This record gives sequence, structure tokens and C-alpha cells, in this order.
Amino acid sequence: MPRTGRPRAFNRDEAVIAAMLLFWEHGFESTSLAQLRASMGDISAASFYAAFKSKEALFSEAVDQYISTYGQVSENFRDQSLTPKAAIEQGLRRSARMQTDRSHPLGCLLVLSAVTCSPELEHIRVLLSKERAKVRGWQKDCIERAIANGELPGSTNIPMLVTLFDTFLRGISSQARDGIPLEAIDAAITQLMSVWDALSAKTGDRGEFK
Repeated sequence: MPRTGRPRAFNRDEAVIAAMLLFWEHGFESTSLAQLRASMGDISAASFYAAFKSKEALFSEAVDQYISTYGQVSENFRDQSLTPKAAIEQGLRRSARMQTDRSHPLGCLLVLSAVTCSPELEHIRVLLSKERAKVRGWQKDCIERAIANGELPGSTNIPMLVTLFDTFLRGISSQARDGIPLEAIDAAITQLMSVWDALSAKTGDRGEFK
């Protein structure tokens, strides 16, 4: 029987948001074309491909949508209006709040949507790895700024400190999915920042201002 009435209007922006939430919740490979089409008002496969060309192309748009919205919590890491320590700490705390907020999927899309993937989808993993590397770069710049202004000693092991903060940041995803409350993660961030305080104290002891 032919359909009657006016077809439901297709809103492309809303469709990308719906896809983002599915990829965030289930991951790229586990999210089916049928799920994506259903989230967009049961559009046909032909309409889907006309709008997005491919699942991979849609995923790339969904990643951009995530970065420009929920992923903005990472912008603290490169906010030069903050002291380096405040930039790192606020970046971690804001990310923890976002990742444990149950109004959307828990964790971070950049971490969870392609933890593992088939060999033919390696480019999806690489896409996300490059985005995570940008944030590590901001953390590195932040630490270098702290050394330059004397907040941290010149002897600071930069790769170690970046790895410490970024490993914690990425680990929030699994903690959030396991139901660890924000209060516990926030308390852990306080302890983590004591590493910065200990390094900063060495600067004062040695009179290093570089």
C-alpha cells in the first residue's frame, strides 16, 4: 500500500546528532545502518547514502559534532588565560563532569567508539587517535608553559607528566561506564594534582625560574 500524507521532513543536523549519540553509546563497528536510519526517522537506505555517502563519512561528521559540543571541555587544556596548573586541573574536572553526565552516553566518544576495530577499519581508529593526540599536544604545551614561567622546574620530565595526565583523562571513560561516581573521580583528580604541587615545590627549593 502506498504511503499517504506528507513525508517526515529530514533534518540533516539532527540526523548527525542522533548518529553521534549512537556511535558514542555503541561504537562505530557495532552501530548498524538500520540503527542509524531508524534514529533519523526510518529514512531509506537510498536517502541515507544520498545525505551522507557512507557510514564512515557520517562517523567523521559525528566526531566533528562531538568535538564542537561535548568535546569542548578539552579546550581548557589550551586556555592561556588560565595558569598552566589551572588549565590542566579544570580540563580534567570538566571532562569528568561531562563524561559522568547521564543525560547522554557515558565516557568519551573519542576513546570508546573504536577501542577495537577490524583491520579494514583501521582508518577509523587512526582518525580518533589523531584527535586524542591533539589534546595530548595541548597538555604538553601547557606543561612547557609552566616550565617557561617558573611554575615547574626545568628538570621536569615532560613526556612522563603528559602521559600521567592523559592516561588519567582517557581512563575516565571506563570509570564512567563502570558507574564510578563523579565525586570519586573528582577526589582522584585532587590527588593527581598533588604531583604538580610536589614538582612546583622543587622549583621553589632550587630557585629555578626559566
